[in-house]
Amino acid sequence: MQKLIYALWRAIPPQDDELLREDLQEALRRLRMLRAAQLNLVDEAVKPAAPLRQIATQPPPDAILQVWVDSASTALRAPLDALLAARFARQACYLVSESQPLRNTAHPPQQGQRTPGFAQIALLRRPIRLDPNSWRQLWLDTHTSVALETQSTFEYTQNEVIRALSPQAPNWVAVVEECFPAEAMRDPQVFFDARGDQAKYQRNLRRMMDSVERFLDLGTLDVMATSQYPLLLPR
Repeated sequence: MQKLIYALWRAIPPQDDELLREDLQEALRRLRMLRAAQLNLVDEAVKPAAPLRQIATQPPPDAILQVWVDSASTALRAPLDALLAARFARQACYLVSESQPLRNTAHPPQQGQRTPGFAQIALLRRPIRLDPNSWRQLWLDTHTSVALETQSTFEYTQNEVIRALSPQAPNWVAVVEECFPAEAMRDPQVFFDARGDQAKYQRNLRRMMDSVERFLDLGTLDVMATSQYPLLLPR
């Protein structure tokens, strides 16, 4: 089984979010090639998290679709590509390798239902100062524990890009999904697992930023708060 991630840009004029989700879920259900599918959408529910957004890609994507398939070959992927092309203005597809250091046991996914809280998606670029192996070691082997220990996440998924499957796709090397409680959209102390504790908040913030700056160049990231919608649970 292989995993694909699609960055998606809304059609103009944009479709109503609820209608878009329902239409997409029904269309995906008819594709026998899919084992599972999840939509991460920038919608009204995550509007309070707008100040957390970071934009390096213009225009930034509006959604991320994660799908699990038997094969990502061009011919077998064609119906999915066509389905998305009919509903979105633009798409960029990536074959990825998934790692999930923290599984969501707090809010088990319900098909078609919004997961509580919000999911922060980070689209990463590798700095030219780091070779791929050094970058991967800093990210996966060093930074992972820091992220888990300094934030209030209840799900943490790392997707390393194996290769882009769309022409002119942005040169992202990884897609990270971190799920937080809803209060973290407004309260940085909650975000950094330090509710009501300013000293702990400052320690966690500094530790997190020091770790991030070792393997990423700030200003090159795309970060978006999304609602997580499991459209098709694993078969």
